[in-house]
Amino acid sequence: MKRIFLIVLDSVGIGELPDAADYHDEGSNTLLAASKSSYFSMPNMRKLGYFNIDGVNIGEKEAHPTGAFARLAEVSKGKDTTIGHWEISGVISNHPLPTFPNGFPEEILEPFRKATGRDVLCNRPYSGTEVIKDYGPEHEKTGALIVYTSADSVFQIAAHEDVVPVETLYEYCKIARKLLTGKYGVGRVIARPFIGSACNYTRTAGRHDFSLEPPGKTCLDLLQEAGFTVLSVGKIVDIFAGRGITEYVRTQGNADGIDKTLEYMKKDFTGLCFTNLVDYDMLYGHRNDVDGYAKALSYFDGRLPQLMAGLGDEDILMITADHGCDPSTPSTDHSREYVPLLMYGKPLMTGKNYGTRFSFADIAATILRYFDVQQCCAGDPLLL
Repeated sequence: MKRIFLIVLDSVGIGELPDAADYHDEGSNTLLAASKSSYFSMPNMRKLGYFNIDGVNIGEKEAHPTGAFARLAEVSKGKDTTIGHWEISGVISNHPLPTFPNGFPEEILEPFRKATGRDVLCNRPYSGTEVIKDYGPEHEKTGALIVYTSADSVFQIAAHEDVVPVETLYEYCKIARKLLTGKYGVGRVIARPFIGSACNYTRTAGRHDFSLEPPGKTCLDLLQEAGFTVLSVGKIVDIFAGRGITEYVRTQGNADGIDKTLEYMKKDFTGLCFTNLVDYDMLYGHRNDVDGYAKALSYFDGRLPQLMAGLGDEDILMITADHGCDPSTPSTDHSREYVPLLMYGKPLMTGKNYGTRFSFADIAATILRYFDVQQCCAGDPLLL
């Protein structure tokens, strides 16, 4: 029974890529920034070889790593969740997804208003917590939807659950998703429900992403077509618009994502379990919270022995990231960075350093090689 458990530590980049200046990300290094906090402690990841990865200079390197490891560069044009995960799955994006630093044009907003029967507030890049604080009272008074974006390719709709029921908000997102195609084809339309009263609004766990479908076949598609199980934990199912997924569970934070992954480890299946742990990005990176970021990394490290203990003789644990989000820079946006790849399991050669790799897609190629599925996507497999 062969299984791979692939865990994405969302936004935990390990240093600027050579083209970081093109994205205004010179000097970004998410892991290094978090490591400077007094709350940072990752002894279990260090034992796997985390600190031995090319370019990682944060503490003592492990003399005899128990895992295999590599540094992965991003080929795709972008630094967001969607493009990063697509590349991990074997799809290279040669063109960046569109962003809207000045808000969305009337060509989109007018049919959106007509279809939803509601007006629009904000319509510009905004912090997700600040936007509900600033526009929440008017939204509650008028029923107009809070529409905003960020430096990422997203169309976000925030609404109070007492004004717009969550299921209705999801329907509005589906309307936006149908409108946002072609040159307006953002990577994700995101529902952002919230509760509470003025000066005390709180976003809920009802967030839901409505993504573009990947423009090519992913390793998830190929595994599913070959008869393997593909399990999704967290927002993976949303990132891939449900494609290539045989079963999924949603999560409420990193702790729940780890718990759900451990539950899947107890199940009999052959194939891939793909997990996204989003708190690093959503709660700490975008809010420039260095200590919070460090605490979240240390928490994962503390849970890592449980994940390792849940592996069978033919199982492999892979740990990676999808981009950076350096919490120590003035920017609150994602950063263009290398990402780590750590692998652990009995089928692997321990202590193997695969160096710096050309693409995140090497993960997809490695997964397909392990399951003897013909590779019809990008990437070069790491020899197992």
